[in-house]
Amino acid sequence: MTTNDLATHHCRPLKGKEHALDAAKVATLLKQLPGWKLSDDEAAIIKDFKFDDFHHTLGFINAVGFMANHEDHHPDIEAGYGHCQVLWSTHDVGGLSMNDFICAARVEQLLAR
Repeated sequence: MTTNDLATHHCRPLKGKEHALDAAKVATLLKQLPGWKLSDDEAAIIKDFKFDDFHHTLGFINAVGFMANHEDHHPDIEAGYGHCQVLWSTHDVGGLSMNDFICAARVEQLLAR
């Protein structure tokens, strides 16, 4: 599955550990998302983004927020002047789900435009 393939899917409500992805599936999906990595506790995927200024950083954050609201799956975002970090995890499954990889792929598509 490629980044573009992932981005064509939509998030769905997931609750329970049975929806958490195993380590092998996470490793396979992570290969499709350039620059994304596992968090130290392996319960999230994260990526740092760099921009020329705060204006572009804020525009990116707003675009991610719009997409996240549409998918009803929301990241943790930390931002400063010219940079931000996006973190995806699915708290309701206690780790990573397909929703996290779908949204990360959609973030990559935002940047490709």
